[in-house]
Amino acid sequence: MDATTAPHHIPPEMPQYGEERHVFELMQNMLEQLLIYQPKDPIPFMITHLQQDNDNVPKIVILGPPASGKTTIAMWLCKHLSSNLLTMDNLMAQKFSSLAAVAREHYQKMKKLSNTLLVRLIQERLREEDCIRRGWILDGIPATREQALMIQTIGITPRHVIALSAPDTVLIERNLGKRIDPQTGEIYHTTFDWPPESEIQNRLVVPGGISELETAQKLLEYHRNIIRILPAYPKILKVINADQPCVDVFYQALTYVQTNHRSNAPFTPRVLLFGPMGSGKSLQAALLAQKYGLVNVHCGQLLKEAVAGESKFGELIQPYFQKEMAVPDSIIMKVLSQRLSQQDCIQRGWVLHGFPKDLDQAHMLNSLGYQPNRAREHQGAEQRRRISSRPCTE
Repeated sequence: MDATTAPHHIPPEMPQYGEERHVFELMQNMLEQLLIYQPKDPIPFMITHLQQDNDNVPKIVILGPPASGKTTIAMWLCKHLSSNLLTMDNLMAQKFSSLAAVAREHYQKMKKLSNTLLVRLIQERLREEDCIRRGWILDGIPATREQALMIQTIGITPRHVIALSAPDTVLIERNLGKRIDPQTGEIYHTTFDWPPESEIQNRLVVPGGISELETAQKLLEYHRNIIRILPAYPKILKVINADQPCVDVFYQALTYVQTNHRSNAPFTPRVLLFGPMGSGKSLQAALLAQKYGLVNVHCGQLLKEAVAGESKFGELIQPYFQKEMAVPDSIIMKVLSQRLSQQDCIQRGWVLHGFPKDLDQAHMLNSLGYQPNRAREHQGAEQRRRISSRPCTE
């Protein structure tokens, strides 16, 4: 249908419903799953996917050089998020998996695991109920670009990727003091993180491969691979400096994995600017409207235009203007509602200023379906000077 001859009048509550319920993201995710798995019967597949309700569970990859603390951070995140930690060791250690048994035998012979076996192990583990319900954290996987591409090919897409970084000299020194608790798998350090309990101290063991030469060789291999891995995750990657206290690294990682990435969903901007008189709201509104093509809605100006146009609302407002009294909220909302429900505001979006001025007015605005999706407070430091320098218009 030609929109120029027969425009579609979209009620304002419809796009708002889509944004609040994340309908676009839901449809996008379902389409991705259909294209990745290509089920013979899409309907039961989509029903099962919706019943799992796991689109927002943790799906995290943590990368980093030896001694950067990636395993410690991964374990802490798992405990905090109640998720599942996946490492090459625990993938091969699964007791009731015939594939894991094949992987262990292959590793004993070759001292390494093929990419194909590793990816199949990951795929098998992620299909288990606990990973579906509580998500997963991959520790040190993928280690090569080939692994990254193979993982992506089978539809395993992390939501957040963290890459730890620190100078090689720091990592070599840190690695020399590494100690491991064989019972819990917890990692300690002779200088930075020594356990206070004597029982734990006595059972700590020195892991293999931590000499200065061995660490330098591992770092060289890591640097060779990581520069080819990171471009596979351009929009979901965060690099964190690991040359700082482990607690600080953890909280930076936790903050990142708890944030939502900017959605690709189309939306109509509904911007609210508020602040004291003289803070520059009107100027900022005009600039935003000009730059993004929004409708500039000044509440006070709307009331004046209603009076000047001798509209039915203007007749109600006129007596209050004459007596220099505040216009009742009910009348203001009718004027605002009439303006915000017009087609240009629905299609292009709007930037509103001058209303609301208190919490009750804000609730009234929301109750009528005009809830802003962007809000910004202006507190101009020079607002008093601006007011005092304005010319007298009386």
